[in-house]
Amino acid sequence: MRLVFAGTPEVAVPALDALIASDRHEVVAVVTRPDAPAGRGRRLVASPVAQRAEEAGIEVLKPVKPRDADFLARLREIGPDCCPVVAYGALLPKVALDIPVHGWVNLHFSLLPSWRGAAPVQHAVLAGDEMTGASTFLIEEGLDSGPVYGVLTEQVRPTDTSGDLLTRLAFAGSGLLAATMDGIEDGTLRPVPQSADDVSLAPKIAVEDARLDWTAPGLRVDRVVRGCAPAPGAWTVFRGERLKVMSVRLVTERTDLAPAELAATKNAVYVGTGSHAVELLWVQPQGKKPMPGADWARGVRIAAQESFEA
Repeated sequence: MRLVFAGTPEVAVPALDALIASDRHEVVAVVTRPDAPAGRGRRLVASPVAQRAEEAGIEVLKPVKPRDADFLARLREIGPDCCPVVAYGALLPKVALDIPVHGWVNLHFSLLPSWRGAAPVQHAVLAGDEMTGASTFLIEEGLDSGPVYGVLTEQVRPTDTSGDLLTRLAFAGSGLLAATMDGIEDGTLRPVPQSADDVSLAPKIAVEDARLDWTAPGLRVDRVVRGCAPAPGAWTVFRGERLKVMSVRLVTERTDLAPAELAATKNAVYVGTGSHAVELLWVQPQGKKPMPGADWARGVRIAAQESFEA
């Protein structure tokens, strides 16, 4: 089939690579978000998908909005059979959805109808799910509500961050998306409507949502740290400044600290929660590079019974 691939971040690149490598399909163009400011100089940088497509000599389309007339006209000229999508980052209007013969097929990183929305992997980690996966589905105008072509499952490991889990799903999901394109082409796949039961939503995690509540149980603190890593990053406040908490370890044997209370030894720093303490393994002070928690504690010289701010 003639494919127009839509995607933007690094997590979409494995799927693009899988489709480029396919001997059954031709990726004739890529749709991605416009260049965005990045780095200290805030210069405009093309998305990872755009960069990979340009390396492969594939036409790149960067509409400000996918309902732009020039973009829609070019898409009609290309005449794709299908448009596979991975983390494109913009809502597709019906006028665009109707152009490809077989529609737009999204690779979504959850077992639909669970975790519909922008941050399915983060919410799976935050909720303590033991199993998640990826689904390919036909995009409709509703939020991730279209009929499903295929699924794969992936275990959530106890130490997984959202970044760890998303990386595994991106590579496993690339094969699922390629197989879905094969099945659509040869007519062996038919999309199955999603169940109306067990629907859950996964909205984007805002920075304020990532602030740690030290009155919560230690297990919850650990999930928030892992679920918000690498972005937006769990954080707390120490002496009036934000401190990013990058990783922690549950310390079930230590229950002597009040919520948010800090205690430092020569080689470790602990903080109390609503249950047992956690050890701060890696932190990042405001304006500085990440560092081991123990190094940070030595540098700031934590006072007796000093705490993070509520």
